[in-house]
Amino acid sequence: MSQPQRKAVINLYKTLLYLGRDWPQGYDLFRKRLHKVFSKNSEETDPQKISNMIKHGEFVVKEVEALYMLKKYRAMKRRYYDDS
Repeated sequence: MSQPQRKAVINLYKTLLYLGRDWPQGYDLFRKRLHKVFSKNSEETDPQKISNMIKHGEFVVKEVEALYMLKKYRAMKRRYYDDS
């Protein structure tokens, strides 16, 4: 793995760990699953496959952020608007 890809993978891992703090099922479960996925793919040497996995990880980051934003929006909507 080249140095820029290594930095990208480490950065992705740290970002996902940070986002996992608010995971609904708990941080420990999120961290264990994340570690398992990254460990499974740690032996990959093909640069093209690694970049595809990084792109997929960045997509997952965007999806998790969107879910958190939706959760916050729904909470605010419940607080400020009466349902009846």
